[in-house]
Amino acid sequence: MVDHEVDTAAGTAVVDADAIDRRNALGSSSDGVLARVRNSLGELTGALRRVAEHVLSDPEAAARSTIVELAERSGTSPATITRFCRAMGFEGYADLRLGIAAETGRARSAGWTVDIGREIQPNDPLARVLDQIMAADTRAMHDTAALLDLGEVERAAVAIAGANRVNIFGASGSALVGEEMQFSLHRIGVAAWAWSDVHEGLASAALLGVGDVALGISHTGQTRETIEMLAEAGSRGATTLALTGFPRSPLAELADIVLLTASQATTFRPDALSARHPQLVVLDLLYIAVAQRTHDRAHAAFRRTAQAVDGHKAAKGAQS
Repeated sequence: MVDHEVDTAAGTAVVDADAIDRRNALGSSSDGVLARVRNSLGELTGALRRVAEHVLSDPEAAARSTIVELAERSGTSPATITRFCRAMGFEGYADLRLGIAAETGRARSAGWTVDIGREIQPNDPLARVLDQIMAADTRAMHDTAALLDLGEVERAAVAIAGANRVNIFGASGSALVGEEMQFSLHRIGVAAWAWSDVHEGLASAALLGVGDVALGISHTGQTRETIEMLAEAGSRGATTLALTGFPRSPLAELADIVLLTASQATTFRPDALSARHPQLVVLDLLYIAVAQRTHDRAHAAFRRTAQAVDGHKAAKGAQS
């Protein structure tokens, strides 16, 4: 039964100016429509959230539906569908529908849809499990590329390239991603430290200042320790970066620069785990961008660090 409600504040999109700016920066291109919808779930409530969840549950059916059919299937109203389209950056339902159709068509032709959304069963052969993981990761990578604001990456690279010191904060799985970034930056001569312990991180953040950079990593943007460490760094004048999947999360809202990632959960790999590869891709892009902007220094540092460990490699032809 269609719910012909007049949406109240509980049923409308809760979107701040920064979130709107980021979404408008994407334009109404068909690229990353589903990623936009997925990443907006945390900003939507009530009827608009029901529409988003229905679209994500079966994008191909949504692309074939009329506005009345989509309203009926999501238990909302045509007016709600129109508001949903505008919240996603489209002028009307026709544009949204075409965008979803184009994206699902590309995904089908590229093989990304294989097993996406299907639960991995205990007796599934490894070949099927591999297909699903590859499909999910490929989709997450493409969604991340569509969401990522390269202008923000540029700003982050300029800040890191000119920084006296870079602190990277993260907990649990995000700490592992942060350590990878710290190692990469260190190899090209950037003074970078990765912190997962909140006490040590806060102490280091308190010593930062203008000209320094702090990067907080959290898929949900809700990790309290990471938020605290990034906030401390920002209060001391450091430029703050956030790598997260949610543009309205507490971590994103306190950061000067926000880098967004998408994820595609599968069985035994919830969003936080499935976001690992997209996070690494974004940070790898940022690392390369920093290396480009410090080319001579980076090249020399990389050569020296490679030479320093070269003696520990097994000689060619040597027997183990």
